[in-house]
Amino acid sequence: MTAKATSVLSKIRILMKSKQFVNEIVHAYIIPHQDAHQSEYIAPCDARLKFISGFSGSAGTAIVTDTKAALWTDGRYHLQAQQEVDENWEIMKDGIPDTPSKSEWLVKEIPSGGNVGTDPCLISAVEWDRLHTELHGFNLNLLPVNKNLIDEIWEDRPAIPNNPLLVLPEDLTGCSWPEKIEYVRSKMLKEKATICIFTQLGEIAYLFNMRGSDIKYNPLFFSYAIVEMEQIHLFIDEKKVTQGIRNHLTYKGEKPGFTVKIHPYEDVVKYLPRDADVTGKVWISSYSPYNLVSLYKKENVISSITPISLKKAIKNSAEIAGMRNAHIKDGVCLSEFYAWLEKEVPKKRITEMEAARKLEEIKRNVDDFISPSFSTISAVGSNAAIIHYRASPNTDKIITDHEIFLCDSGSQYRCGTTDVTRTTHFGTPTVREQECFTRVLKGHINLATTVFPEKLNGNRLDILARTSLWEVGLDYLHGTGHGVGAFLEVHEGPCTISMRLCKTNGPIEEGMILTDEPGYYEKEKYGFRIENALLVVKKETKYQFESTKFLTFEPLTLVPIQKKMILTEMLTVEEKCWLDNYHQKCLDIIGPILLKQGKNEAYNWLKRETSVDQQS
Repeated sequence: MTAKATSVLSKIRILMKSKQFVNEIVHAYIIPHQDAHQSEYIAPCDARLKFISGFSGSAGTAIVTDTKAALWTDGRYHLQAQQEVDENWEIMKDGIPDTPSKSEWLVKEIPSGGNVGTDPCLISAVEWDRLHTELHGFNLNLLPVNKNLIDEIWEDRPAIPNNPLLVLPEDLTGCSWPEKIEYVRSKMLKEKATICIFTQLGEIAYLFNMRGSDIKYNPLFFSYAIVEMEQIHLFIDEKKVTQGIRNHLTYKGEKPGFTVKIHPYEDVVKYLPRDADVTGKVWISSYSPYNLVSLYKKENVISSITPISLKKAIKNSAEIAGMRNAHIKDGVCLSEFYAWLEKEVPKKRITEMEAARKLEEIKRNVDDFISPSFSTISAVGSNAAIIHYRASPNTDKIITDHEIFLCDSGSQYRCGTTDVTRTTHFGTPTVREQECFTRVLKGHINLATTVFPEKLNGNRLDILARTSLWEVGLDYLHGTGHGVGAFLEVHEGPCTISMRLCKTNGPIEEGMILTDEPGYYEKEKYGFRIENALLVVKKETKYQFESTKFLTFEPLTLVPIQKKMILTEMLTVEEKCWLDNYHQKCLDIIGPILLKQGKNEAYNWLKRETSVDQQS
């Protein structure tokens, strides 16, 4: 790895000085992990950060200068980055005090007046503007490099995927694509926009009620979309557009303006009208790629999130029904999985990777299962302390009955998307482990049971999940919750529950689905996380404050929380009541299905794990 990394970095540094690829010599080159056009996960052909550094996490940014290379990543990946990158790289731990920002680091590493380059197709306009302002304050220049330097040296780069498309029926979507187009146009009229440009793949899949598989774990397909008042344009690999897809995109009504014109995927920049040709406002989110947003003067742009972003996050009744069904399917699978694991761990040498494969094997026998919604985190002991651990042949450990086992898994079903984490022990946990786990549980319950006014930002709820840990000087270095799509991205915006306040965080509204996943991680020892998906529902309150509507959460996840990990004397009466009711719900819904399917061992496990008498 070291020799390869040194060679790759050397080639990048040569190109940084070559005017064959850049208009001016750049003293530093930025490689973002996340493509502003894609989701959190990216296709192998776009895994440039992994190619250059070896880092495989889903959040990171690299900077290469003439003499140094540095990688920034957040608390989920600090330990993983240390394991995956070599001595050519400095690891910058975002979220840790005294860690320099990218701009602060650059001002010390390159000369005053120096140039910093990056690919304008991969960085969002809002990130470009922020970085440009910061660098300008340090007398540094941010320049677009219109040929990606990584691509120029990546000889065996994987091909762009060209996978088939899937059409979703209205009994799952609850709304036809022409109705969604009408909704977009109504919002455009209100804002005096004549064109709305969609660059986020999840929004486009949702808009047209189609799904794909171009990006692993995500039912997305490479595309752009443009909605005008009289026309609709879809930019996509035309090989994907079968007759069935054309039939789906053919409007059956009588209103004009619903013809979907298909264009080659790569023609989007060539087609987009320029400022002089636009009569009204251009609606393109500032989270779209900078190379597209920069085509328009700022005074002509509506830069807020697109009309579809919030509509997608607020699930309709059909989507909620589908998500409930998906979590029931997952609950059945996970009951079977944990019953099997509990039985086999004392007898066999079950490894982390084998456990993950077994869970996927169980799920693949379920109707409508498409794929995992992310790579299963199957982690025992010290590996569980790595927040987004991925087992590999080099790290694969045997699951034992004397160490903590953490499993974070999710599924893509045609009816919905799931994400659930449980932390278990197959032997006898220590009192210290029980105390830390119980504090995580108290935080989970505190958030799950809170009542709050609608349109509250998620950063104002995050503290509820941390207070029990903070009381004894503990914490965790990740957000507490994220939105979940309906057979879409498992991490869905615009809402999150996190201490960080940023412009992407939207208000929480009825019908949204978010996770509740506090944790605690002891380096090189163990890690805990308890994660449920929660539906935001209306709460009937004793009193009424003006016209304010109050909300609370309803758990969708139906998997028991292991009782032997809990110090019940630390729980309040209300917390015990919540746990009892939650476990009874798991038994009432999942139990009959297990019995009907003849999965008696799984049923017996579920019945024992949800029984009230063992909790006192």
